[in-house]
Amino acid sequence: MLPPGRRVRTADAFGRAVRGGARAGRTTLVVHLVTPTGVQEDGPTPPPQPAAAGFVVSRAVGGAVVRNRVRRRLRHLVADRLDVLPDGSELVVRALPPSARATTDELAADLDGGLRTAQRRRRAGGAR
Repeated sequence: MLPPGRRVRTADAFGRAVRGGARAGRTTLVVHLVTPTGVQEDGPTPPPQPAAAGFVVSRAVGGAVVRNRVRRRLRHLVADRLDVLPDGSELVVRALPPSARATTDELAADLDGGLRTAQRRRRAGGAR
């Protein structure tokens, strides 16, 4: 389980990651990643927030039991990887229908590959 401070909860945060973040698609999931830009407005700089993650698992993945199982598996995998992201990052993982039949190893490989690609795209300056 992700602690409350490590969860993306608001519609604004989800929208910021999905619309403005670097996207990397794989067979079982799509990763959307927003990292902090480092540019602050005038005034004191707030302390950095830890990286946070959110999940989108639609009905296309399966029934409620299947969706909750996929979400739990993804949450477990992401919790182990959040510490490698820069503080202030927002990660949204969108599960695709093949994730319902994927093994945990397949999900982990797709998540790792998606994170690598999204981070590389953010560093290169391209959001998509």
